[in-house]
Amino acid sequence: MTDLRLEELSAATIVAVNNLSLKPGQQQYLAPVSYDLATTVMNPQTTWQRVVLDGDEVVGFVSANFDPDSPEEHFRSVLWRINVDADDQGRGVGRFAVAQLLAVAQSKGFDHVDVIYEAGPDGPERFFTRVGFAPVAETEYGEVIATVSV
Repeated sequence: MTDLRLEELSAATIVAVNNLSLKPGQQQYLAPVSYDLATTVMNPQTTWQRVVLDGDEVVGFVSANFDPDSPEEHFRSVLWRINVDADDQGRGVGRFAVAQLLAVAQSKGFDHVDVIYEAGPDGPERFFTRVGFAPVAETEYGEVIATVSV
């Protein structure tokens, strides 16, 4: 890890984001990137999407929503997606992306960020716990809702 930084998702980086690889078993916990890209079209004022670059290489993607007027509490300040390329997992890329996201949430006046995920043996739960998220509820579909203070 040399020079991690965030950059707004753009036409120049979208292909690399779509080509991020996953470790075996992770794909069942992650919707296609195109789902997240569609949210930008539907909610351009509240959607926050960034690529994580290490030097000039795209190594991750993070997508969130900041909408203080959302009728659902857990959707007001929410991490929708975090992808780190399989070859770059375990190097601090995800931790960096979450730290940057929390700083943005705080700058927008939020006191926490939520995440919703499916629990499972190859799922993201261990990562979210390591970066400070704690389970607080469950969705009607059995997904975990976790939160972290900023």
